[in-house]
Amino acid sequence: MTEPDPRLVQIAHQVFDFAREGDTARLGAYVEHGVPVDLTDAAGNTLLMLAAYHGHADSVRELIGRGADVDRLNDRGQSPLAGAVFKGEDEVVAALLEAGADPDAGTPSARASAAMFGGGDRFS
Repeated sequence: MTEPDPRLVQIAHQVFDFAREGDTARLGAYVEHGVPVDLTDAAGNTLLMLAAYHGHADSVRELIGRGADVDRLNDRGQSPLAGAVFKGEDEVVAALLEAGADPDAGTPSARASAAMFGGGDRFS
């Protein structure tokens, strides 16, 4: 197996950082210019998962608008919605639900996470 071009690896790391930091403009520009919107890191976290978990609602909406899979699970079976619920990111949760995220996807699901941490009625 050939090693990936180190320049592409560097770009991928930068884009993951943009998602974690909520740098919506740069994140959107890189996706617009060819970075896969559902790019995953070594743990299977998508750009959307990282933006959601770190509470960046604008970045979440940008990625959703560019076609990100709102229910894509990471390697631990967690969904972006469950991550946002766990972190108490209400604006992110609202954006994901508006985009059709499934509160029962993943393990634990967002519904189960909400029940564990209070606020389980948000999905009723």
